[in-house]
Amino acid sequence: MKTLPIGGVVYTAMCYEHGGMIDDGTVFRLGKDNFRWIGGSDYGGEWMREQAEKLELKVLIRSSTDQLHNVAVQGPNSRDLLRKIVWTAPHNPEFDQLGWFRFTPARLNNESGTPFVLSRTGYTGELGYEVICHPKDCEEIFDAIWEAGQEFGLKPMGLEALDMVRIEAGLIFADYDFSDQTDPFEAGIGFTVPLKSKEDDFIGRDALIRRKETPSRKLVGLDIDSNVEVGHGDCIHIGRAQIGEVTSSMRSPLLKKNIALARIDVAHCEIGTELEIGKLDGHQKRLPATIVPFAHYDPTKSKPRS
Repeated sequence: MKTLPIGGVVYTAMCYEHGGMIDDGTVFRLGKDNFRWIGGSDYGGEWMREQAEKLELKVLIRSSTDQLHNVAVQGPNSRDLLRKIVWTAPHNPEFDQLGWFRFTPARLNNESGTPFVLSRTGYTGELGYEVICHPKDCEEIFDAIWEAGQEFGLKPMGLEALDMVRIEAGLIFADYDFSDQTDPFEAGIGFTVPLKSKEDDFIGRDALIRRKETPSRKLVGLDIDSNVEVGHGDCIHIGRAQIGEVTSSMRSPLLKKNIALARIDVAHCEIGTELEIGKLDGHQKRLPATIVPFAHYDPTKSKPRS
């Protein structure tokens, strides 16, 4: 947080003292002493209030959920689409200057247009933006985006479609790919825990040092050699021994095969390892699978960086 600039966004994990995850989310630095946490669990705010009281911090923590709507505009044409309708003030970054994980105040069409915040973030693994506005303005902003997007073949996207692209991109989801029993290393986001580069204390630091030194499980990608549907929690075996479980799975229309994210014992987590996903009782029916590079789609994240 000390090095996050005003207008910057950082993705991070929120952990308990034992290293298990409460949530993952993004932090926006709105001002010198003003931050916004966007996560998936309402308890994140309660947890921060509890910690602030415990540490006797002079800080106000309030929920803004009822004051914010978010229209995510994602895909290779998102920049060209939004360029048509976004206006930024001269003292703020121009639209085309907005870098990955940066945000700026903006207005619709011109200096007197409806205000919103434009953030170059998303949950799809593609180039994309999030348009954050007051609920009373959301219909107008959505309609403007919809109209501007017709020449690009814009489509509305529901939660199940979002779930598909985030699995292809290797993006994790609460209660599927992590829980309070899972640390960030086991959830595949160890990069959010800079134990060597930053010496500042944070909740769970000692536990995470210990967990990093003695890892037991790792999140990996799987290619599944079967058209049978695989679900969250399905067991993974080598021989009779269960060595992991599926966390998220889907039929990828892009890759034309069944893929999954899975948490595997570190003894069997090397790329190319062949294993089996158990159905029925885990033994009567087995689906062959292979550990592959994680994520399946654009592992270097060249798309959102573009």
